[in-house]
Amino acid sequence: MTATTPAPGGVSADTAVLRALRRIRGPQTQRNREFWLLLFAMAVAGAALTLVQLGALHRIDPMILIIGGGLAVLVFALHVVLRFVASDADPFVLPIATLLTGVGIAEIYRLDIAAHRVGFDAYSNKQLMWMAISVIGAIALVIFLRNYRVLYRFTYLSGLAGILLLILPFVPGLGVDDANADVWINIGGLGIQPGELAKIFLAIFFAGYLVRTRESLSSVGKRFAGITWPRMRELGPVIVVWLISLAIIVAQHDLGTGVLIFGMFIVMLYVATGKTSWVLIGVAGVVVGVAIVSQFLTYVQNRFNTWINAFDPDLMEDQSYQLTQGIFGLAHGGLIGTGLGQGRPQITPVAESDFIITSLGEEIGLIGLFALLCLYMVFVSRGLRIGVAGQDDFGKLLAVGVSFTIGLQVFIMVGGVTRVIPLTGLTTPFLAAGGSSLIANWLIVGLLLRISDGVRRQPRVVIG
Repeated sequence: MTATTPAPGGVSADTAVLRALRRIRGPQTQRNREFWLLLFAMAVAGAALTLVQLGALHRIDPMILIIGGGLAVLVFALHVVLRFVASDADPFVLPIATLLTGVGIAEIYRLDIAAHRVGFDAYSNKQLMWMAISVIGAIALVIFLRNYRVLYRFTYLSGLAGILLLILPFVPGLGVDDANADVWINIGGLGIQPGELAKIFLAIFFAGYLVRTRESLSSVGKRFAGITWPRMRELGPVIVVWLISLAIIVAQHDLGTGVLIFGMFIVMLYVATGKTSWVLIGVAGVVVGVAIVSQFLTYVQNRFNTWINAFDPDLMEDQSYQLTQGIFGLAHGGLIGTGLGQGRPQITPVAESDFIITSLGEEIGLIGLFALLCLYMVFVSRGLRIGVAGQDDFGKLLAVGVSFTIGLQVFIMVGGVTRVIPLTGLTTPFLAAGGSSLIANWLIVGLLLRISDGVRRQPRVVIG
């Protein structure tokens, strides 16, 4: 018999080889899993487009399927890029984003058919164009951002970029005056919502800032009611972000973005310090802030009045018409829906963006909506898992921040259209029509893919 020579550290050479083979096979298995999940996602999206055509047109128009096929090539190009430059990236993030975007395009296309929108006037064609740009942006991010920790160097520059993006709608010549909220800018005839991109830059800023200051933020304070409360000097950053969020609500009439940014900061602060008191302070801050602005802003008062008295006959013809029509659409869909292309979601105003959830709910039913919400839940959980698994604090906070932002945005929009909370002007991630929203969310996909690859490549210290 031939003796097995121990490898350094007391491990046999055979064991070391087996471990090396497992490390080689691991990324291959992940990418193979991602490939089959992508095929499934594209099949579901293609089937949704086909069902829309059969239900609404009673025929199949091959053109949009050809365009969808071209986008599928782009998504698989991102998959191939991951095989070469980020082979350890999470295998579930990309297929989920692809499936949600594909289903959203199918429903937007269905609404275009109902409204007889064709050519560049069709929201679905614009969404296809924005998806191509978004996927290309995600590919570029994965290729050129080889080490996500580089973003840590640009902490304060990212914060400045985020604030500048938020104030762009107030620049003369850029802002859109006829919008319900001052959150849009017009560049070359294209409407862009810079706040969608601002949330990514602010997430980078919050992550870098909290890494630098978490020691002071997590310092011992006074203990009351079983919870250690921070000292007043540590409340400074929270108050600043709270005031910025209130300024967004007051200046831009954008309740959703203000709550979103403040909520993201509080969750990242909790992850950085592990103190439950920050969550309680954050919830209290949202309640107090909304209560304050509701006393002075007619915009916020109308939102609450519409929410509480949605079915008041005096409001249903005007202020709450959109909300009640969306709820009636959900009721019409019932448990299994009317079928893609066979409902009447076009009755609800702005059904392709603000009320895309009720449009889908009418045609795919409660079961279909639950399936979409489960996809969001898996997407957010994978992002949180990526953050928790990280060994560097910056990557952990950044992954948690952008993942929680997606989850909170879904809650705000789904809760708004179902009358759980007051309606705001955000978009439903991946599903709703909107170029800036789609680009921002796919950049978040690229960030999570790059962070997950970096996390899994980090050397782990084994004790014992």
